[in-house]
Amino acid sequence: MFSVQGSSGALATGGELLPGKPELKVGFILMNRFTLIPVAGFVDSLRFAADVSFSSRQIYCQWDWMSVDDKPATASCEMRIEPTRELINEENYDYIVLAGGLLEETRDPPEYLLELLRHYHARGIPIIGMCSASFVLGKAGLLRKKRCAVHFTIVDEFRERFPEANAVIDKSYIDDNGIITCPGGTAIDLAASLIRKHCGEIRAHKGLEYLLVDDKHTPKKEDESIKADSMEEHVYKNTVVQQSITFMKENLGMHFTLKDVADHVGTHPRQLNRVFLANTNCTPASYWRQLRIHHARNLLVNTSQRITTVAINCGFSDASHFILWFRKQYGETPNDYRKRRREIEKLTNRH
Repeated sequence: MFSVQGSSGALATGGELLPGKPELKVGFILMNRFTLIPVAGFVDSLRFAADVSFSSRQIYCQWDWMSVDDKPATASCEMRIEPTRELINEENYDYIVLAGGLLEETRDPPEYLLELLRHYHARGIPIIGMCSASFVLGKAGLLRKKRCAVHFTIVDEFRERFPEANAVIDKSYIDDNGIITCPGGTAIDLAASLIRKHCGEIRAHKGLEYLLVDDKHTPKKEDESIKADSMEEHVYKNTVVQQSITFMKENLGMHFTLKDVADHVGTHPRQLNRVFLANTNCTPASYWRQLRIHHARNLLVNTSQRITTVAINCGFSDASHFILWFRKQYGETPNDYRKRRREIEKLTNRH
């Protein structure tokens, strides 16, 4: 019923679509009476990261506005936002942001919204619940045995309604295996984390600088290559998984096998596969490959290394194997990706 496969492209001047996917595409679903500040902080962070200059063009990042009933959504401060997409659409989002606000709008959400959220989660698309949207995620059954960040003013009712969730009130956001909760505030630090993951440190810092927010995560010089080449920093409760991921990150260019990883953490490949699926929703082979492809994308952008060299430096057996997996991940070849990035840089530098 709910298809999330669809168009791709990056918006340039005048709405022209450039070939390939944007590096970060977000779909906002606004509940009626949503809280404006976290939504504004999040989208303004995207706006600064989306363009090399300050023309607010949606080049590297794109976002859509949706509402629960496809009608204009009214914030708790009475500001209205017109949807740019219908709730049920075929866009391929990297994240879905569900923005809540007044509790009377989020205590009893419509069943079709819950079904849609379950569908996105089943497809592996991370869902961000802002403010009281945690009530909607709880009603959808997506917070069972998960840690979630809840505002201190509503935590008692939340815990009463959803006792299987682990609600905390001292975190600005929590990412528990693809379900991200943010209790409110500006949400700028959450946006910066996602931008850092998908678009790199420079554009994450750009938004923080112009929004006058201290960048507590700016790496020291000796850590820049590690930070730039790593995926988003998740800390898993399972020690075997966390130690395995550390080993993978430290050996992105080595041709180790999963048995080597299992031996390093003192377990067997079958058990390693089991705990990875339980904690990350993917196999260790898939996780390691994603780390390598992400590292390769950074090398394509930041170096002039040949495609074959990038493939070898990222642990792929040959260039054709690397090209195959890169195209599956990003919808284009490494060479096309690098060419498109250079064309975008030329375009933005002319404005």
